[in-house]
Amino acid sequence: MFLPTTKSEMKKLGWKELDVIFVTGDAYIDHPSMGISLLGHYLVSKGFKVGIIGQPDVNSDVDITRLGRPRLFFGISGGNVDSLVANYTASLKKRRYDDYTPSSWGNKRPDRAVIVYSNLVKRYFKGIPIVIGGIEASLRRFAHYDWWADKLRKSILLDAKADLLVYGMGEKTVLEIAKCMEKYGSVGKCKDIRGIVWWTSKKLNGAVEIPSYEEILNDKIKYNEAFKKLTILTDPNKNLKIIQKQDTRYVVQNSPQFPLDRREFDNLYLLPFEREVHPFYLKYGNVKAIETVRFSITAVRGCYGMCAFCALTQHQTTHIVSRSKESILEEVKILKRMKKFKGTITDVGGPTANMYGVDCSIRRFMGQCERFCLFEKPCKNALVDHSILLDLLYSIKKEVKNVFISSGIRHDLVLADKNFGEIFIKELPKFTPGQLKLAPEHSHEKVLRLMRKPSIEKFLQFKKMYESNAKKRYVIAYFIVGHPGESFKENNHLKKFIRKELGYKPQQIQIFTPTPGTLSTAIYYTGFDPLTNEKVYIEKRLSIRNKMKKNIMI
Repeated sequence: MFLPTTKSEMKKLGWKELDVIFVTGDAYIDHPSMGISLLGHYLVSKGFKVGIIGQPDVNSDVDITRLGRPRLFFGISGGNVDSLVANYTASLKKRRYDDYTPSSWGNKRPDRAVIVYSNLVKRYFKGIPIVIGGIEASLRRFAHYDWWADKLRKSILLDAKADLLVYGMGEKTVLEIAKCMEKYGSVGKCKDIRGIVWWTSKKLNGAVEIPSYEEILNDKIKYNEAFKKLTILTDPNKNLKIIQKQDTRYVVQNSPQFPLDRREFDNLYLLPFEREVHPFYLKYGNVKAIETVRFSITAVRGCYGMCAFCALTQHQTTHIVSRSKESILEEVKILKRMKKFKGTITDVGGPTANMYGVDCSIRRFMGQCERFCLFEKPCKNALVDHSILLDLLYSIKKEVKNVFISSGIRHDLVLADKNFGEIFIKELPKFTPGQLKLAPEHSHEKVLRLMRKPSIEKFLQFKKMYESNAKKRYVIAYFIVGHPGESFKENNHLKKFIRKELGYKPQQIQIFTPTPGTLSTAIYYTGFDPLTNEKVYIEKRLSIRNKMKKNIMI
């Protein structure tokens, strides 16, 4: 079922008022890969009435008031993608297109959407509690470096003047907030919930304090100290509150929410999603984002790859949760009944598809270690049995014409699987849509080390093994330029590597974009690696970063 986005739809459901209204920077796509849709259906399955307003006009009350006033709270998200990433290129040019908008219009999502939408709600609904979340809010929960403004900003919780911030994957947290608000009718009674950030004027006893906003504003080493503490101590098993003083207030991060267990994860993705754009938005044109995910299946959540430039580890955590084969096969049956289904499952994966089925007893009971799970080489507790994923794929293959892995895979994990890695490589072409896309990201040892990526030799080893087993199928590599540690010396190293080892002019070249919450961004801002204290060369000039990309592509 579609969740209501108009009063007439509420009337058809027999709902006189809503408990929660979600506001998002995306058009409303009713698919489990869309965070707001997932949260909405989850709350409805628990007995709450939920509506969704996508991409409201911020210059009038027409959209934001069309569902009335929610009984409990407004939940606000910038969308599936950070609004500034969605709106600007790595060269700070305004994007003309947005895949999450009807007809791909590029002007429907405001910059800093969470703040703008929070102000919009406050303008027309006085006194209503506001809960912010999603990746935009999650990664800005403490004071952070904002590349677009080239300055430090305070917690988005304070800038948005919201009541609570939900960080990480929010199903359990949002449900607990809804139950708490229903019971007590006050946000003040809900501040012990895991997975939230809130503020207070009094310093908490027993909390871990990181350097204040004022300290990191004046000392970049303090910024790195704060980042390091957050990275190491933010884990549900460590059960710590972390605070940071900002002016006269303290921003408080409660311990993270525990990941969903397998049963909860299984049930979540079998809720009654339409897997289509809501008609209210579809009438304005097709939404491109649905085309890549409509017939995809989420099999795994979490990622312990911990790539320095990636925000997923910070958002989804390193804790891996895998769905059961039975649940996934049930979802396959749902997809087969859809009118548009042509026999192909376009993806079975998650942040990293071949982490499906893995577990680490240390992480599960004690929390994430201080070492990186895969860098410089995979920990013995991080190793994957690829026969589990192969069994899943072959089980799905019995039900459909084609099943593919389009999500990323870690080739170093495949190579480290001494029992089934080689078999997986031989079988992988059967589950590859076209050419296999891998992301070595760079070729120079120094840059790869700063990225926390495996050596380029491992990429070449995997590439050779894959292509020797795949007829007319090749590995297409993705690279990043302008990352901390790269000068033209390292850039030319990458160019020579591509010409010699790959033999083509690549199109899959990205310029590094410093996004809040990542290790690479901390290095970019401070010039030092916060985990090693190593001084790092940083190229910040846009003109040079653009030349680096052009140099690789000519």
